Amino acid sequence: MDSIDLEVLKSCDDWLKAGHRCELVTVIRTWGSSPRPEGAMLAIRDDGMVVGSVSGGCIEDDLIEHVRRHGIVREHPEMVTYGITAEEAHRFGLPCGGTIQLAIEPLSVQSRIPELLDRLAAQQLVARRLDLHTGAVVYSEARPAMTMQVSDTVLTTVHGPRWRLLIIGAGQLSRFLAQIAVGMEYQVTVCDPREEYRQGWSVPGVSLVHDMPDDVVISMRPDSRSAVVALTHDPKLDDLALMEALKSDAFYVGAIGSRANNAKRRERLKLFDLDDTQLARLHGPIGIYIGSKTPAEIAVSILAELTAAKNGIDLPHGVRVAEAKSILQTPPGADACTIPGPH
Repeated sequence: MDSIDLEVLKSCDDWLKAGHRCELVTVIRTWGSSPRPEGAMLAIRDDGMVVGSVSGGCIEDDLIEHVRRHGIVREHPEMVTYGITAEEAHRFGLPCGGTIQLAIEPLSVQSRIPELLDRLAAQQLVARRLDLHTGAVVYSEARPAMTMQVSDTVLTTVHGPRWRLLIIGAGQLSRFLAQIAVGMEYQVTVCDPREEYRQGWSVPGVSLVHDMPDDVVISMRPDSRSAVVALTHDPKLDDLALMEALKSDAFYVGAIGSRANNAKRRERLKLFDLDDTQLARLHGPIGIYIGSKTPAEIAVSILAELTAAKNGIDLPHGVRVAEAKSILQTPPGADACTIPGPH
């Protein structure tokens, strides 16, 4: 499963190789409410076919109509702004006061899209520097914290996995979790020293390693853009890795298991000299409560909680799995606020 941005870039490459003209459209600034974030991309072909999104549909319709009526005639990049007036906001379906500025880049050989795809296939984090006057492109290595930059002359966009996810265990649930995470632009590593679990396990774009999980965590050096999720149910594999992860700067550390097993895990981790603050960082039972039963549904639940942590969202009480199950099991008439657990 490719991310949306990667799908856009691959489509551009395919279209150019097939002899089509096409343009790459990037959201570079937004004011007020906007349906798509800065950096969102769309590719449009000379017959009006599009991949990706910059507005959710309305601006896309205008871009398509323009191409079908006039063709792709730009020779150099151009900045275009939608939604300045109330009439335009209504016409293009933008929220009240919403304004979007786009960079529209006609692609050619000098756009060097195949080179960008090669770098992304090698899991590199890449800065793409576009000269807005000439269309010339230069690539360089990007830093994880680097963001899109725009001036009157240069647009620099960042491509590649800026977030890392280590999954401990190569079971069926890990497969679904890894597939979705790759689509969310994570650099995903799956670690499992058990040969029987690794046999036949393959997800495109995911690294599979067989070292002991705690050694992998140490070598990974989790930072504030890293997450660690333990899915084996085996304390011999999970506990030491969780210990190392909880001592790190990882923005999310979680482990699967029942509420009873989670309580036992926390008691075991106390023996590793983790303090209360470090233990409080452990998400477990992992995920938010959506009534999930299948591995695919559980993966969605886990990534929903992980995404909230990534975006700095403090989930309300009762949303996480342990809290929700406690509330559901509260006898009728009892005060749910007296249920043990975080509030």
